[in-house]
Amino acid sequence: MKQTGFSMIELLVAMVIGAILLAIALPMYQNYVLQSRRTEAINALLELASREASYYVANNSYVSSLTTLGYSADPSSINGDYNLSVKSLTDSNGNSGFTLQAVPTGNQVNDTTCATFTLDSLGIKNVSGATGTAASCWGY
Repeated sequence: MKQTGFSMIELLVAMVIGAILLAIALPMYQNYVLQSRRTEAINALLELASREASYYVANNSYVSSLTTLGYSADPSSINGDYNLSVKSLTDSNGNSGFTLQAVPTGNQVNDTTCATFTLDSLGIKNVSGATGTAASCWGY
């Protein structure tokens, strides 16, 4: 009588192949998720810069509190992957400006390529605490 089905060896080979594929695919997927969340920080900082510019036009000064721009007392990005902050600055010539910062939180702290994003009133984009460059992280 002829038996049908898979042998134990065939099942083990299929499981080993599946484990190898998973070992390759999972880190790539996790890296992709970290990269996609960077867009959230960039968009949040650009939105904040736009609000700062609008506020400056109306009040001739920049704000040092995000609550003045309509954010909550503990501002974070849309999905909560970055904490947002603003610093109002005045240079030695009396010119005012601001620096916006998006600091990673939660699982996003594992993003060592593009850690903390900054944007200032002159439009200078930077990253700190990261191995990547501002150009590669900001996408320009």
